[in-house]
Amino acid sequence: MKTIRKFKHCTLAADMAETILSVRSLHVYYGASHALQGVDISLGDGVHAVLGRNGMGKTTVCNAIMGLAPVTSGSIHFAGTNITGLPTNKIASLGIGYTPQGRRLWPSLSVDEHLRLCAVSQSPWSIERIYDTFPRLAERRTNGGAQLSGGEQQMLAIARALLPGPRLLIMDEPTEGLAPVIVEQVVTLLQKIGKSGDVSVLLVEQNLPVATSVADDVSIMVNGRISAVLPAAKLAADRPLQEQLLGVGVHAHDGPESQSSNLKPTPLEDLPEETPAPRNDYTPPPRWSPNRWEKESTVAARPERQSPALGGAVIIAGTFDTKAQELTFLRDRLMRQGLPVKTVDLSTSGKVSSADIPPHHVAAFHSGGTVAVMTGDRGTAVAAMAEAFATWTRQASGIRGMISAGGSGGTALATPAMRTLPIGLPKLMISTVASGDVSEYVGPSDIMMMYSVTDVEGIHRISARILANGADAIAGAIRFGSSNPFPINTDKPAVGLTMFGVTTPAVQAITAKLANRYECLTFHATGTGGQSMEKLVDSGMLAGALDISTTEVCDMMMGGVMAATKDRLGAFIRTRIPYLGSVGALDMVNWHARDTVPEKYGDRLLYEHNPHVTLMRTTAEENERVGGWIAERLNQMTGPVRFLLPLHGVSDLDRINKPFHDPGARTVLFDTIRRRFEPSSNRKLIEVDCHINDPAFAVAAVAQFTEIAG
Repeated sequence: MKTIRKFKHCTLAADMAETILSVRSLHVYYGASHALQGVDISLGDGVHAVLGRNGMGKTTVCNAIMGLAPVTSGSIHFAGTNITGLPTNKIASLGIGYTPQGRRLWPSLSVDEHLRLCAVSQSPWSIERIYDTFPRLAERRTNGGAQLSGGEQQMLAIARALLPGPRLLIMDEPTEGLAPVIVEQVVTLLQKIGKSGDVSVLLVEQNLPVATSVADDVSIMVNGRISAVLPAAKLAADRPLQEQLLGVGVHAHDGPESQSSNLKPTPLEDLPEETPAPRNDYTPPPRWSPNRWEKESTVAARPERQSPALGGAVIIAGTFDTKAQELTFLRDRLMRQGLPVKTVDLSTSGKVSSADIPPHHVAAFHSGGTVAVMTGDRGTAVAAMAEAFATWTRQASGIRGMISAGGSGGTALATPAMRTLPIGLPKLMISTVASGDVSEYVGPSDIMMMYSVTDVEGIHRISARILANGADAIAGAIRFGSSNPFPINTDKPAVGLTMFGVTTPAVQAITAKLANRYECLTFHATGTGGQSMEKLVDSGMLAGALDISTTEVCDMMMGGVMAATKDRLGAFIRTRIPYLGSVGALDMVNWHARDTVPEKYGDRLLYEHNPHVTLMRTTAEENERVGGWIAERLNQMTGPVRFLLPLHGVSDLDRINKPFHDPGARTVLFDTIRRRFEPSSNRKLIEVDCHINDPAFAVAAVAQFTEIAG
């Protein structure tokens, strides 16, 4: 028996003496997702295959062995040496070769250059032996890695792993995406390697015929655990057993004699007794199971999230199942400029990924774990992956910039994460939708949107130029971003102010009085303006705010076109920075041209600010709703707060003889805020006996802000 199957009944010392690889009780987490849940694998000489559907943890096993995935608990022994937690280069130097998913060749290096880089003296595998084993590589020795076919690339990846003379070769999905004739060649090679006795092979595969034709034994992975270990020949000959263990269905081309209804499965009790046999009552364990982990683990409690540390890399994110060529082009362009990069795959198809950060790693950062993302339904999967990637980005450290390329789906996947990045950090989206209304994608952030001109599909004379320009643009922003772009005094603390056309005199007067002490950043209260200010607050870039114009709340509640989000004022609740607010322009809701006002508001008081902007006066009932909402948000703030009520009017249109002058509606607004507001030593409501645009209001606002900001 070449592959040792009795790992459930061996002592550790005896097992290590007989095996080349011993994996015991291996646990690995990606964020909150429990990717590996006590995996045991034992391998002697020959070939051992690990089978399972997408997302079961097969690649994670390979990455854990090679030191590419952090091991939470358990052990990995190679030839009697504990390699758990060792760096990847040390593991490789001990005698383990690895051919990862996607092959990951150097596109600019020739076949011969690949081999000469990896050749080791006194190895049983010389370059000459490689060329004898792979005659096709000898024919293509001067071709670059990017000029090879998929099968040729796989041959080169295997050759690269064999040259150092490994005692163990780990192969992750070596036949994925290859033509049948090439698959046959890979199978023949694996059979030769397995019989040679020189190298043991741990083969991860989804292709059942390939795995059973080259392996001695197979392990079945289900949801991060080994559910069964049995001889490969037994699994290959037993279709009902395949269905039971792997969910393999009967194919249309199967003849009647092969229908599962005409076959009887091997009785479970007839499987080798050392095999952890699948049970009829077997329930796959959940991948997201922190409670179970806490009960079973003997190590210290793990952190809830293992945030990726990226070391100052530029993130290239996108769907590598459909846009790998374009995203790889961006990667190579940036690498040629000397920038470190990390590729992140946002695919939801379940296909093999060649990216540095695979999809299941990102998906694990969803609040519901990987299973909430990989639903099989494109619409829900894309939305969930976008949420997961935004969380991944928010928790990552060392991001130097982010770039992506794609259509509407790819844009919807990448831009939410870009919006979580700090203002000023370079972020660029090359998109087919960049020539239209991109407010939904950009939001309050400083995302650069570049129109792709043609569809993001293939590299040609147009797409190559656009992609290159995008890569060069973000490279330039990163390289020169640390320099002061303008000779201004940046020693002053920055404060944000919200202004609308009808509150301009107030904000200009306040800015003039603060200019000697603060760098004043004014935001137009257009919905996005308020979001932008709060984005800077969350990014730690503002020392305080004078939120004079809260009109966006009216649009949010009445459906206007300059609406805030429900998170308006949330940044001040979260950060506790000094906040001075007021009721600027709460007398109006904004629409576009007059004929765009909803029919239900047809009898309301409307004012045409210009041919493209129509204002609607808020009613007493609407003012009550708005005042209550604002008061509740103010009550949640625990930092220093002052909120000012200008008793004689809230906008330039709310004056005597002006169209929106309505003392009754204004009184309802103020009374609601007074009634619902909860004052404290740190939170005060200030009434000012003047109009919002009167000089006295600016004096009061500056005095109150100085009191809370120092």
